[in-house]
Amino acid sequence: MDVIWVGAAYLAGWAGTRIGLPPLVGYLAAGFALFLMGVRSDEGLQHLAELGVWLLLFTVGLKLRVQNLIRLEVLGVGGLHILISSALMLAVFGTLLGLTNGLYIAVGLAFSSTVLAIKLLEDRRELNSFHGRVAVGILILQDLVAIVLLAFAGAKQPTVWALGLLALPLLRPAALWLLSKSGHDELLLMFGLALALAGGGVAKAVGISPELGALAVGALLAGHAQTTELSRVLWGLKEAFLVAFFLGIGLGGFPPITLLPWGALMLAVLPLQGLLFFALFTRFGLRARTAFVTSLALSSYGEFALIVVAPLISSGRLEGAWASLLGVVIAVSLAVSAPLNRSVHRLFERFEPWLLRFERQSDHPDREPTKLGKASWLVVGMGRTGAAAYKQLELDGQRVVGLDNDPEKLERHRAKGRRVLYGDAEDSELWDGLEFGNLSGVIVTAPDLEARLRALEGLKQRGFGGRVVTVSHHADEEQSLSQAGATLIFRPFAEAGERLAQRALTSS
Repeated sequence: MDVIWVGAAYLAGWAGTRIGLPPLVGYLAAGFALFLMGVRSDEGLQHLAELGVWLLLFTVGLKLRVQNLIRLEVLGVGGLHILISSALMLAVFGTLLGLTNGLYIAVGLAFSSTVLAIKLLEDRRELNSFHGRVAVGILILQDLVAIVLLAFAGAKQPTVWALGLLALPLLRPAALWLLSKSGHDELLLMFGLALALAGGGVAKAVGISPELGALAVGALLAGHAQTTELSRVLWGLKEAFLVAFFLGIGLGGFPPITLLPWGALMLAVLPLQGLLFFALFTRFGLRARTAFVTSLALSSYGEFALIVVAPLISSGRLEGAWASLLGVVIAVSLAVSAPLNRSVHRLFERFEPWLLRFERQSDHPDREPTKLGKASWLVVGMGRTGAAAYKQLELDGQRVVGLDNDPEKLERHRAKGRRVLYGDAEDSELWDGLEFGNLSGVIVTAPDLEARLRALEGLKQRGFGGRVVTVSHHADEEQSLSQAGATLIFRPFAEAGERLAQRALTSS
């Protein structure tokens, strides 16, 4: 059975990528195809899916900062969206299903898909960007609300032992000590896996959401220098387990035809979720682009809708086929949202003139810079490669300014006295409004290929005449980078080996 699941997921995922869709759309399709062939899910697949979600939330916790959750655009937009969306949904479903059933379905449909949103942001290397942090904050807020809702729905309520989780911060020194002693290979992988399983398992045992437990344990390590490496070693394992999650939705099967009008109604009102998010984000002072990108990331029905209705089904207030219906609705919403999110930056450019009409004229917290002062070089992307380039240019007597969309990186570099500005390389507004001044060269080291291409295209469209240098991690990237305007392409992996050989030959 395992080889059938893995083989079907691979073939469907591969087929999806051939037509420009994310692999997860193929995994969903594979699940439904296997169901039609008579294959059914079992406890093994469900357990792997659960582990995948726990690992996903654990890695999010590794990058979590409390100050990002108490921002006005997180609490204000997230709270108001749940209230307004639930009220609108209740007006529709409450009159048809009864007040109680309608309320739980309405609130369940107000939640976005945590798995999809975080995975898409992570795939685009935008999890730590301004809009990525806002999206993650709202998803966590929704999870907290879901826990309260489940308690009232008659699901398993927290036990008195759940209060012990409040003492979790006391374990931070011991956890950080173990992390520092876990090395860099399989022992580090086992340490992370053990913590994720412990967080989810203990939380589940005391009646708390296991997803929230895994996230809390990950947050216990946040801020340590080795968390980036820990997240990287867990990446492959997490991705493999998450395939089981998407397969499981499809293997849930199809609802009876009599319930399909309900599903059509749910999908018809889905765009209203995104429109409501956009309206609230712009009212809270975010730029139209940030509001659009974040809203689209949150515009899908979440897996919590299935969890919320489970007590209603088990108590007989809703027929069991509703679980299949919600599974199909969630799958369709994920399948529609995933490709749209992959092209979200280009979609914004297409609708930018219309969307800018809703932007408030105020001091936006996510505003892009326009002036670079007397800088002669601009470094776009201040990760390890960008930071090294910045340092070397400074040692050579150049005036340098850095650009990054990760607020945490900005703080870290500014603490070292470096001039680093907030800026999103994929934002056309950045390149349209940026004054090049004395700029003689730009180094683009953004980790995501799409971000590098967008930066190069923005410079090319503005007619920038200086040197444009970028990095290529794979041979098949070089042609597109060159066509986008790169005058020099650095191949870090290949050229590092060449330089190593040269130094080995000259050192004697």
